[in-house]
Amino acid sequence: MLAPSFAARLAAAMAARGALCVGIDPHPRLLRAWGLPADATGLERFALSTVDALVGSVAALKPQSAFFEAYGSRGVAVLERTIAAARDAGVLVVLDVKRGDIGSTMAAYAAAYLTEGSPLAADAVTLSPYLGFESLRPALDAAAESRRGVFVLARTSNPDGVAVQAAVHSGRVVAQSIVDSATAENRGAAPFGSVGVVIGATAAHGLDLGALNGPVLAPGLGAQGATAGDLRDVFGDALPLVLPSTSREVLRHGPDPDALRAAAAAVLADLAR
Repeated sequence: MLAPSFAARLAAAMAARGALCVGIDPHPRLLRAWGLPADATGLERFALSTVDALVGSVAALKPQSAFFEAYGSRGVAVLERTIAAARDAGVLVVLDVKRGDIGSTMAAYAAAYLTEGSPLAADAVTLSPYLGFESLRPALDAAAESRRGVFVLARTSNPDGVAVQAAVHSGRVVAQSIVDSATAENRGAAPFGSVGVVIGATAAHGLDLGALNGPVLAPGLGAQGATAGDLRDVFGDALPLVLPSTSREVLRHGPDPDALRAAAAAVLADLAR
């Protein structure tokens, strides 16, 4: 019997705990604000404390790989332990790596992040399609085989992204072509497909998501300026499949675990209004 797909696990998590993903972004400023040293020891206390505090409170956690990689092999080892701790506790892990390459290199990324048995394997990863959507095929195939998911960058929240993502090619903006390619991967899947897209919540995107049949990871909630009301305006009828993501809005309340949980609960309550 096949294991549940990432989409099925995500749907269950969102139904049980609400649609919220909290980033684990151990920026040096946050480490200092928590009274922790900006080294691998402080990194581990920050990351594992966040996991412990938010278990059972949110649908997913999203470690930002770069903040772990900055500490070299010790930081990557902390990332491995963070992924394991979250998954052992039953929390979905969306690993924010934004990888994108071609051929054997993309296959190696897929082996690292989407293959059973890899210490860095997460429930889903973020991918960059800007070497062409089909360049992601090794990752798409690995995710399908291992019942994992991917979130492909489509329309990001940074202003500089417009120059590429809103450019017109063959009569469509590039971001819409990414959405359409994800749509093709998800066709016929139930409850929906496991190929999601990343669309920032901070501004209108102008994309047609009606046929996507996949999840939307929506960063930008909280410190980046997006509100729950903005989500409703930006995503409209697609909102049921949107997984909003926030980091500092919750993490700034640490290291007290009760304060972290209360902050996550406040965001969820705002989203439910």
